[in-house]
Amino acid sequence: MAGAAEIIARLIDQHQSAILAEWLSLQKEAGALSTGRIREAELEVQSREFLGLLREGMIKGGVDAGHAAHEKVRERLSEISRSRALQGFSPSETATFVFSLKQPLFNALNRDAGHDAKLMAAVIWAITLFLDELGLLTMEVFQKSREEVIVRQQREIAELSTPVVKLWDGVLALPVIGTLDSERTQFVMENLLQTIVDTGAEIAIIDITGVPTVDTLTAQHLLKTVQAARLMGADCIISGIRPQIAQTMVHLGVELNVVSKATLADAFAIALRRTGRTVSRLKGAEAEAAKKEAAVARGE
Repeated sequence: MAGAAEIIARLIDQHQSAILAEWLSLQKEAGALSTGRIREAELEVQSREFLGLLREGMIKGGVDAGHAAHEKVRERLSEISRSRALQGFSPSETATFVFSLKQPLFNALNRDAGHDAKLMAAVIWAITLFLDELGLLTMEVFQKSREEVIVRQQREIAELSTPVVKLWDGVLALPVIGTLDSERTQFVMENLLQTIVDTGAEIAIIDITGVPTVDTLTAQHLLKTVQAARLMGADCIISGIRPQIAQTMVHLGVELNVVSKATLADAFAIALRRTGRTVSRLKGAEAEAAKKEAAVARGE
């Protein structure tokens, strides 16, 4: 197969302009520029660099895509696949970068006279196998990059959906939104415990108003969080238990063994009493002064 590699390298060297022009045309027809995520100049630079690296690799490493001589080819292709995954390209759009190179190389081979049918077939087969292997690499890198993006987005969403809020000195609130699974519970627990340590809180209110359903597994996750908080010296109150959730928990036989309230306001009132505080309405002159202050703040 050394002869096939030499022929491919010579084709790229002698017909690079024609191959590049046809390759770019095929990529454009496939919609590489239609979304505006990549500019034509950038696409041309990527394609030209790839052809140069491919020629160099063929000279030194033959048609074995796994050869050390093709390391630069694999690295450059991985960079392109990773960037396209981050830019929002689809898998087929990304793979087209490699697979659309077959036709220009085949056409260049047909224009190159002096090869018998057996050698032509060998070169075509070598090109096919080589680019197919690189296409698989493209998809592997693309898939891994997309998974990394998804994991990062899930982590960011988890951080946004489970903030620990300081309601008062010694009183924290953890509003939980969405379904609680094992991974998210671990994040919630770590976030809550760290905040308890940082603030020295005595009470943590876990508000599940935004949790759509509570099953046995969700209840177990809540209990783990409550137990961990208690070990850190903070009592827990659960708020936001709606009638439907209460009925479900009764049918399932779930016992939280923790104080629970229907609303966050009710839970906050209990937390204030436990910490020796209360909230009362202002009267007389204090109330009037507060109203005037609020009016000034509103610019009235």
